Amino acid sequence: MRHFLASFILLPTVLLAQATPTVKQAPPPGIAVPEADAAELKAGLDALGKQIDALPNKGSLASPQRAFWPDVAVLHKAVRYALQYGEFFKPPEIAAAKAQLALGMQRAKELQDTKSKWPSWPAATGPLVLGYVSKIDNSVQPYGLIVPEDWKFGDATPRPLYLWFHGRGDTLSEVAFIASRLKAKRDFAPTNAFELHLYGRYCNASKFAGEMDAFEAMADVKSRYAIDENRIVPMGFSMGGATIWHLATHHAGLWAVASGGAGFAETAIYAKVFDEKKDPPPWWEQVLWRLYDATDYAANLANVPLVAYSGEIDPQKQSADLMEKVMAGEGLKLERLIGPNTGHKYEPEAKKEVSRRVDAYMQKGREPLAPHVRFVTYTLRYNQMKWITVDALEKHWERAEIDAQLVDEGTFRVKTKNLAAFTIALPPGPAPLDKTHAPRVVIDEQELAGPAVKEQWTARFRKGAGGKWALESGADEAGTPTKHHGLTGPIDDAFMDSFIFVRPTGKPLNDKVGAWVKSELDRAIVEWRRVFRGDARVKDDTAITADDIANSNLVLWGDPSSNQLLKKIHDEALRAKRVPNFPLIWTGDGITLGTAKYSAADHAPILIWPNPLNSKRYVVLNSSFTFREGSTTSNSLQTPKLPDWAIIDLRTPPGIKWPGLVVDAGFFDERWQLPAR
Repeated sequence: MRHFLASFILLPTVLLAQATPTVKQAPPPGIAVPEADAAELKAGLDALGKQIDALPNKGSLASPQRAFWPDVAVLHKAVRYALQYGEFFKPPEIAAAKAQLALGMQRAKELQDTKSKWPSWPAATGPLVLGYVSKIDNSVQPYGLIVPEDWKFGDATPRPLYLWFHGRGDTLSEVAFIASRLKAKRDFAPTNAFELHLYGRYCNASKFAGEMDAFEAMADVKSRYAIDENRIVPMGFSMGGATIWHLATHHAGLWAVASGGAGFAETAIYAKVFDEKKDPPPWWEQVLWRLYDATDYAANLANVPLVAYSGEIDPQKQSADLMEKVMAGEGLKLERLIGPNTGHKYEPEAKKEVSRRVDAYMQKGREPLAPHVRFVTYTLRYNQMKWITVDALEKHWERAEIDAQLVDEGTFRVKTKNLAAFTIALPPGPAPLDKTHAPRVVIDEQELAGPAVKEQWTARFRKGAGGKWALESGADEAGTPTKHHGLTGPIDDAFMDSFIFVRPTGKPLNDKVGAWVKSELDRAIVEWRRVFRGDARVKDDTAITADDIANSNLVLWGDPSSNQLLKKIHDEALRAKRVPNFPLIWTGDGITLGTAKYSAADHAPILIWPNPLNSKRYVVLNSSFTFREGSTTSNSLQTPKLPDWAIIDLRTPPGIKWPGLVVDAGFFDERWQLPAR
């Protein structure tokens, strides 16, 4: 199936200096703002900021003022970013920013009117811009929504939801996005449906925090309006088409149908990474393509209709051509339309046919209790398909499969590959099972009796000694942590949930490590805002609270001498208390990772591991997301560049691809231990 990765290209342990990739700044430098306009915008920001601070009951989750506060704050943030970071790209955006501040003031004043229970815009129809607070970094993020004209405030009748993912636009600032959405017209969605336009945290093809944006924005819409869970469709074109290949294959069980045009479906072929003029990526980077490459997850399209579109002469037709071939290898046929003699755009008649087919699938709706579920994954980051949840793999980053059928009202037949545990959880409502006896569950030709039938039937199975399956009744066994959903690695996985950068306040082991840590932390803060459009939370190591440890992944910058939280974990590991399997020993004499040793004078470790202070969260050492400025030329290159751990030689300065010279790197096993060399 994956002919270009049939065998990985292995490199020596020490990486040679890589050819310098092309870099383009994204977002690019903006235009100069006239002094008078800058002063007016600054004054408007100050005034709106004071109004936001003065909102009554802003901290009360029960008050309407608190519920709609992000709808004001998102307008303030958009203008602040554009003015503070030089992200006005066209003169009309200056006027748009002023209008957005005025809209923010209008909304803030409505929220200050405590005599009125509800402000006006929650009852509005037509185009709106709304906001939500992301759990990842507490930033406010915008989205556009078109509310049906016949909708009335308080209407509890569930309606369809059409999601639209935009193409790449390096100058798509928040101000530009909001301006376009406030005057938007319907595109694909019929008049009775809600149409949600995702900002997606700028231009990352809905990967990492951009992927989470889709689900957080959708959750915010569902908290305000009645949405039919069985009639949701993601759609997009160009970079948005790449998003659809990803969302359709990795989250196939959520949609009634999916539809995308153009885009890319994988990294290696699209980005020509094995071109003879380029240095081949290290083996672990090739393995990590299995996180996002839609080609690896093509079998999951057995669970959802997908309508693909390509322009006949569009170079990005390549993605659908490749997916068609890969799907055929899985026994599936791609439903696709081609615009004759058309480049990188929708051909009008083909667009009408795409819309007609999507609407027909939406009328039918999703089938939550499909009698047959087929699921492929390579990581527990993506572990669910309809009524099947994969709980444990035998080995990450190798193909894992489950084929589950509800044969009749008393029998399930399941076939698995590379699975160690899974759960069957039928949707809420009366279970379609014979209540007179426990269902038969036949797993890999081994027959077991499931639990008694209840209204919502759930059964969990785990593979034990000798490869035999058993019904699991208790909680997970305590002790050594295991990889499971939300705790899988690689390093980038920590930034798909709440995280805090923990800044060191002590003296580092040596000046070289201290200077590198400061430089990389400063860079991480800047790049998080540039790439993912949020202000990363940064706290001193002395200020971390029990709440921080309980609710966030902690990114510890520094070493056991400079960062007191890392020192606490490290010292307890050395004393074999609470952290008996922590893989790292880091002292002034050297760095030991497993059986390998490195000089502490000019090396530093990067790694991700379950937080010993809270095993449900990560601790990360000395890294933000791992793709750097060298990946800006194509969204297909914005993939993880480092696995679960790496050793960096600081004698090579950080560059646009690596944080120094990577002398060794690898993955932890399913129990978060270093595998044998």
